[in-house]
Amino acid sequence: MNSQHSHRIILASTSPRRQELISSLRIPYEIKPSHADEDTPEDWTPREIVEGLALRKAEAVHRTCLTETEPSIIVGSDTIVFLDNQVLGKPKDDQDAYDMLSSLQGKTHEVYTGVACIDVVTGRTLIRHKVTAVTMKSLSHRKIQAYVNSGEPFDKAGSYAIQGLGATLIDSIQGCYFNVVGLPLSLLTDMLSELGVDVL
Repeated sequence: MNSQHSHRIILASTSPRRQELISSLRIPYEIKPSHADEDTPEDWTPREIVEGLALRKAEAVHRTCLTETEPSIIVGSDTIVFLDNQVLGKPKDDQDAYDMLSSLQGKTHEVYTGVACIDVVTGRTLIRHKVTAVTMKSLSHRKIQAYVNSGEPFDKAGSYAIQGLGATLIDSIQGCYFNVVGLPLSLLTDMLSELGVDVL
């Protein structure tokens, strides 16, 4: 049996974007939502937030798989946007999305994504993160409002989706594009490789 598909991946996420990205790796996978609590201490750094939450999501699913004997790796992931020492999560409502986009426009912000992998059989755990710098165009009030009205900002960290209409707001990025979407594939495949799963 080909070693690269001896494990399956369990994605601890309901995010359709992460599901799409993981499916592009052509490894058998399944989705198990983590329902983990996403509150974090005020004094955590962006790195601590994304690594801590990625691990919390993966561990929540791991607890439901303790009797599994099939070789599996649980992948948890969390993404935040960081601007001027402030963490921007998902918007609460239209106004919140508008305010976030107003603060991001014309500036460069950082997107942090944490990834945690847990080998179900051995319990071995890896936790890493990646940072991408994203520069947003200067935007008129009308453009921001039109984007908010599109409905796309909801349930997105920083109130935009780089892989959707939000692409029109972005001037440039430095670093991993997939990190901004929510799952840095190059980092994830390095981590899987350390756990004995080679995608290629």
